[in-house]
Amino acid sequence: MLDLLERSCIIFSMNKLDIKQQALILKLLVEGNSLRSTARIADVSRNTVDKLLRDVGEACMDYQDKALRNLSYKRIQCDEIWSFVYSKQKNVPENMKDTFGIGDVWTWVAIDADTKLVPCWHVDTRDANAASRFIDNLAERLANRVQLTTDGHKAYLSAVEDSFGCDVDYGMLVKMYGNTIEGQRRYSPAECTGIQKTKITGNPDEKHLSTSFVERQNLTMRMSIRRFTRLTNAFSVSKKLENHMHAISLHYMFYNFGRIHKSLRVTPAMEAGVTDHVWNIEEILGLIPEEVSKKRGPYKKAA
Repeated sequence: MLDLLERSCIIFSMNKLDIKQQALILKLLVEGNSLRSTARIADVSRNTVDKLLRDVGEACMDYQDKALRNLSYKRIQCDEIWSFVYSKQKNVPENMKDTFGIGDVWTWVAIDADTKLVPCWHVDTRDANAASRFIDNLAERLANRVQLTTDGHKAYLSAVEDSFGCDVDYGMLVKMYGNTIEGQRRYSPAECTGIQKTKITGNPDEKHLSTSFVERQNLTMRMSIRRFTRLTNAFSVSKKLENHMHAISLHYMFYNFGRIHKSLRVTPAMEAGVTDHVWNIEEILGLIPEEVSKKRGPYKKAA
């Protein structure tokens, strides 16, 4: 817990940063730098980077929640990506093992196969309740019937049925892997030996039953958000899940609105008709609401 003096120092430091310094910090973060390396390069304290990430993360979350609605899509792909907060699950203290946000966390992601826009994501566990919350969120943002593809995670079955009913063309794609050679240590999944496509609801076009784009988006996350990088110590040391979510929120704001997609030659948000231009970092910073200064009340004498 930060004491009053330390909090005051962070606020004072943030007030001293001009827009160019703040933009530099965000550019470093969205390009995959850790908090500490960002602080070193920008020559600011790590607490200052934390504060800016928190403010911009909340602003990006609010903006995208409002902007990414009533979307007309044809093909949606969904997947989940693993990470952790505080420590890996096997190292979580016994008295914290039942606390969500300590140990394993999963980010559920949806992507439109045509515009490459990510309309929603959800940080949670990987159970059926989490799947329902994620698919509910997705369904609320869509304006028309879509073809939906997920992997073989069984939690999707009831979630999709509850949220879409029959108003969806839904299929699953299950990958089959070969056996790992005994005694061989692997840092990557076993070799994929085949796939199985299954129609679940409606009439999905089998040739478009794919999770390739969302899996590629998972790789983009691991490359762009330092705390998602595997086999390193660049994990989220924060004890607050909110900070993990702020980093994800900033990533998707920049991915959707600020980064030109190579195959599209525009940003996903432009391709989807959500915006008409490429957002720069300064525009993203402009989403942070200005703090309303409170007038000092009348002086009261001590009794």
